[in-house]
Amino acid sequence: MTRIDDTPTAWDERTQLTTFLDYARDTARAKCDGVSAENARKALLPGSPLMTMSGVINHLRWVEYYWFQVVLLGEEDLGPWTDEDPDREMRIAVDFPLPRLLDEYAGQSARYRELVARNDLDRRAERAVRNGLHVDLRWILLHLTEETARHNGHLDILRELLDGTTGD
Repeated sequence: MTRIDDTPTAWDERTQLTTFLDYARDTARAKCDGVSAENARKALLPGSPLMTMSGVINHLRWVEYYWFQVVLLGEEDLGPWTDEDPDREMRIAVDFPLPRLLDEYAGQSARYRELVARNDLDRRAERAVRNGLHVDLRWILLHLTEETARHNGHLDILRELLDGTTGD
């Protein structure tokens, strides 16, 4: 797998936060290097039938959309999920080629990188989350880093089960 560097170019808070989120994003994409179209759609965990390489990447894409566009900016939620199918982004991922999902995730990450650069870390979200709290951009970056890193573990497991590939 591709070696990705997590060392920030500067030691200020913003650079450290964004470096680690970018590291987690890049790691997720690297874990998909060389995965066949068939393998990208395979659900290998009996207790998690939606857990596919494609599903995880699509989930990460839509999670970022939700936290940046819906929560931070207060935009209308146009995500693929519904009350009847709250995990729909993982279910529909198998309908799209993995390279397309990876490209969409990378393009979206670049747009959100610009959004973060234009905003103060103390900016409060337009929409409240749990318990009526309006989290700040700093919290969103930390949350997305945690979410992406956790799903990188899922990608590790899936990749090893699919073809024996292990990595960082």
